[in-house]
Amino acid sequence: MDVSTCLKSLLLAIRQYRNNRSALNASQLQKHIEDVSGLKCGGVLFSGQVLPSECLSGLMEVAGDPNTSHALTGSIISLLAQFASGGEAKEALHSSYNFTGTLAAIIHCNRTTPEEPLVLQCLNVLQQLTYNMRTLHCASHIHELISFLMQHVQSSNDDIVKACLGLMANLCRHDISVQSHIKSQSNVKAFYRALINFLGHNCLTVVVFALSILSSLTLNEEVGQKLFNAKNIHQTFQLIFNITVNGDGTLTRNYAVDLLGDLLKNPKIADYLTKYKHLSVCLSEVLGLLHSKDPDTASKVMELLVSLCSVPVLRKLVCETVLRPPAPRLQPGTRKCVQARGSEPSLALVHWVTSPLDGPEQCYMQALSLLAELFEEAIDSSLCSSAQSFVELLLQEVLVLLQSPDSTEGDQLLKKHSLRAGRVVDFLLVLCGDDALRMLVSQRLSPEVCVSQVELLLSYNQDLSGSTCTTSNYQLSQVCSEVVLKTLELMSHLRQQMPDMETSFYRILQDQRMVTPLSLALTSNCREHVQVALHILFEAAPLPDFPSVILGDSIAANNAYRQRVGELSIWSSSASEDVSFMGKIFPIMHAEPSGSAYQSIDSLIEKLQNGAKLQEKVKDVHMSEIIDVYEQKLSALACKESHLQDLLEAKALALSQADRLIAQYRCQRAQAEAEARKLASLLKDTERKKEDLQTELNDHLLEVERLKSDSQQLLEHNGRLQAVADQHQELKGTYNQLLSRYDKSEGMLKELQAAHISLTQQAEGLRKTNEGLKLQQERSLAELAEKEQQIKGLNTDVLEKERIITGLQNDLRRQEEQIHEMVENISILRKELNKTEQARKDTSIKASSLELQKSQLEAKLEKMEEELSKHSQMIAMIHSLSSSKLKGDATANLSL
Repeated sequence: MDVSTCLKSLLLAIRQYRNNRSALNASQLQKHIEDVSGLKCGGVLFSGQVLPSECLSGLMEVAGDPNTSHALTGSIISLLAQFASGGEAKEALHSSYNFTGTLAAIIHCNRTTPEEPLVLQCLNVLQQLTYNMRTLHCASHIHELISFLMQHVQSSNDDIVKACLGLMANLCRHDISVQSHIKSQSNVKAFYRALINFLGHNCLTVVVFALSILSSLTLNEEVGQKLFNAKNIHQTFQLIFNITVNGDGTLTRNYAVDLLGDLLKNPKIADYLTKYKHLSVCLSEVLGLLHSKDPDTASKVMELLVSLCSVPVLRKLVCETVLRPPAPRLQPGTRKCVQARGSEPSLALVHWVTSPLDGPEQCYMQALSLLAELFEEAIDSSLCSSAQSFVELLLQEVLVLLQSPDSTEGDQLLKKHSLRAGRVVDFLLVLCGDDALRMLVSQRLSPEVCVSQVELLLSYNQDLSGSTCTTSNYQLSQVCSEVVLKTLELMSHLRQQMPDMETSFYRILQDQRMVTPLSLALTSNCREHVQVALHILFEAAPLPDFPSVILGDSIAANNAYRQRVGELSIWSSSASEDVSFMGKIFPIMHAEPSGSAYQSIDSLIEKLQNGAKLQEKVKDVHMSEIIDVYEQKLSALACKESHLQDLLEAKALALSQADRLIAQYRCQRAQAEAEARKLASLLKDTERKKEDLQTELNDHLLEVERLKSDSQQLLEHNGRLQAVADQHQELKGTYNQLLSRYDKSEGMLKELQAAHISLTQQAEGLRKTNEGLKLQQERSLAELAEKEQQIKGLNTDVLEKERIITGLQNDLRRQEEQIHEMVENISILRKELNKTEQARKDTSIKASSLELQKSQLEAKLEKMEEELSKHSQMIAMIHSLSSSKLKGDATANLSL
């Protein structure tokens, strides 16, 4: 049985169960759910089509009904839990179908019996569903779910405690509204005490969950400052690294890495980590995990390394550990094993970068991000030269990833290829930041690879614009457009080193399919995308065939689409506020066993509008469930309306482009017809003037002789140009010699300046000594008149020192004169260098002008050769016609 038939049967069983909630219908529905569970239909279920959407909405409605049996609800949750681990299916369950609200409602209905297996199942699925996902604070039963979690973290059941802590950690992480709601609760202090008590738990998973919740809630408060102070933070670091290296399950390692990433966002804790004494050993242990065969472990380790790279000091340490070759050292056995385990993390990174495209996406994406971070640091530091051999090895493997995949593999594989190609191009752009590495990239990368990459993405993007406008197609179009622009930016960086790359670059810019990537990037809310698009637009605007008019229309259409989406979001938010307000007004009631409240959406709306009638006749209706159904229908209608609006705008844009193409075709057809008529008239003129061309043939032959002489002169001129080019090379060598002489003179000048400074300091010391001696002389004359003999001796000493000073001053003057002469020589050399540079520029200008004249003369010669061939054909025709005419005259004479 195929997937479509199974889904139709499932939808029919859902409708039968809603109309009649009998045990037979429930068993039939459960059987169909088990059939769908056995099929790999995740791509079909979340494709956005009508049939799968109706099935998922019906399953959500049945699961959210409190009258549904626990077995049927558990089977529905088990089916949907298969898609809650990651990918687009998880995103659709979370945002489009409100699976989170449905599970929260189930937990709320069974809050009095938390030991039920269904509650634990809902908690575990919610933990998977909300991991790395933001939950809307206004979603249904979120407040009740938070209260349930805060109440049952101290349960006696360890499984319930672990599930509650994990789910609470997901909800609190990066969600200020949830954090504010928890802090506003009356039992928040008891909740904090319970979390602090969990820090001494014997299960490391519980400890990590508690630390994650405390870091989200109290990191910037007094409690958090006491918990994560300088004394305690080192124990936290050791715990995180121990869990990461030794492992207590993949789940615990994931949360430990996320916890360290959140802590590193605090500058004080990041500074504590830089001073952690065991950091180098822990980092070597972590890098050793890159050799693991488990892709989940490797991707999480690379995510940890990327988080460490967000701190400049740690990024330098990671870069040195990964890229610098390890020094051989004799160490004890255990430490020696550590060094051997993490001795070649760079090769492990190459292995994960080149992992298959259909493998785990996070592995090669995180590996490429880590390599980009490392080489950014290597280019800024002195490690770039030592890592050059590794770059050569890496480029051989990375450039293979840009090859186009098989087109028959499907859209999902092409999306993965586009995402990976975008990261590869980002990495190559980082390498282009260094001249030597950019030269390596230009030697390894061929223009054909970039052109084929751009052609594949542009063709697929064009196919997407012509197909149904869905959210997945729009996202895939955005991804393809970003990769196209990044590839063009890479081609722009490499076009100076690769002439063929420049030709391909400008040819792609004039392609009309470039309108979609440029318009999407120019109207994006990402600053980097807008800057890249503006840079490419600056290069493409002066080109003659650039479709600027179509680009303006596309930008206007994108702006109109964004405005429409904004209006729809405002409308949907106001509608949800109205629904929540109505939910607060009406009291909560129990659901009716017969299920008459779910007959149709029209009856629900009518009952919501008439409150009095609702309270009189439907006192047993569960009002919150009615509001949930109403919200789901409204969201489905809004989603359908947005899809229809997107489709309408896309079709309008395609229609306008088709009108332009039709107008261009008509214009080209009219031009072709006019040219055909012109060619017919020229043919008639040629037939009339064929006799005149006979007389002009001799003139053309003479002209051919003149052209031959001109071509000979051009060849001689080309030889003279070659001589000029040789002279240019000689001047270039002379220039290099002068430049080396200039560098030597500049070094000598620096040495002389240093000597001048030392002599100046000596002169200053002598001057101070002279002043001191003069003061001593004055004091001696004033004090004792009877010591004239001693004074005379001192005077003689002073005179001798003055003579020495004058001699040193003369030497100083001679040194200054020599320095002055050296400065004059340097200025003369600079003038000669400027003259040589100017001569070189004049010679290059003359050479370019002569090459232009040569190309013009060659074009003229080719044109004349074409005319000569035409005249030769005409002569042959005239000869054939004249020979036939002579034969006819001879026949007539014989008959006479």
